[in-house]
Amino acid sequence: MTFFRALTSTFCRLLLLLTAAGILNSCTTPAPPAGRTPSQRSQAPAVAGDPIAALLKEAPADQRQVVPLQQMGYSIQVGAFSNLDNAVRLEGLLEKRGIEAYYFRHKSGLYKVRFGNHTSYQPARAEAERLQAQGLIDTFFIVSPENYAAARIKKSGKGDLRAELVETAKRFIGIPYRWGGTTSDNGFDCSGLTMVCYRLNGLNLPRVSRSQFKTGRWVARNKLRPGDLVFFATKGGTRVTHVGMYIGSGNFIHAPRTGKNVQIEKMSNRFFAKTYVGGRTYL
Repeated sequence: MTFFRALTSTFCRLLLLLTAAGILNSCTTPAPPAGRTPSQRSQAPAVAGDPIAALLKEAPADQRQVVPLQQMGYSIQVGAFSNLDNAVRLEGLLEKRGIEAYYFRHKSGLYKVRFGNHTSYQPARAEAERLQAQGLIDTFFIVSPENYAAARIKKSGKGDLRAELVETAKRFIGIPYRWGGTTSDNGFDCSGLTMVCYRLNGLNLPRVSRSQFKTGRWVARNKLRPGDLVFFATKGGTRVTHVGMYIGSGNFIHAPRTGKNVQIEKMSNRFFAKTYVGGRTYL
């Protein structure tokens, strides 16, 4: 009888270890409590002396292999405006035609507009020429995939894409970020900023903050690196309504709301610390 009790105890311990390691079907473990965010679940304290709880702490319930962001194809770039309003106006006109466009601040300090994501050169040029013939745009430039930082760094093995992302975001600091033809109700202002920074560097990040949150790979708050995105539920609950880009040293860049200037904020700010939902990485 003693032998069978020892054998049963050994089998139960082995079953628990296999379940924690993910070898057995995850449905054999209890579901995480409802209403808690992935980061909250991952940071739940482990029971003292419980190796299985320690393993689970390192593997959030929703952590999974995420498909990498697609690289940008051929895009169309137009304009060289010293006045921000002109860039916003052109962006709005394109949006009304059903063309997803975005303006950005170039290294020169001028504002330019970019749109399109074609798999080859000819369709991109054809779209640009059609809009030019309609008088909607003037001179244009076709941006090739190899022109983006992501492709250039991948090919050469030199450079730091995270640094490029942060540098791009910093060029927006101090200017009022707004979308032509859209409203803050859809969350396009804050997520538009992060989307533009990624797309300008060659990675096709989704436009809306909730989609960005679902696309990225979970990263613990103490593991955040420059270029990762940080998400907040600013209207209460756990639904993502705001996003910014982490730039290191406990700081992030974000567009507060329509008409407000893009700025740097501390993660330790009481409001953002309270509404923080989690971090996501795409690199």
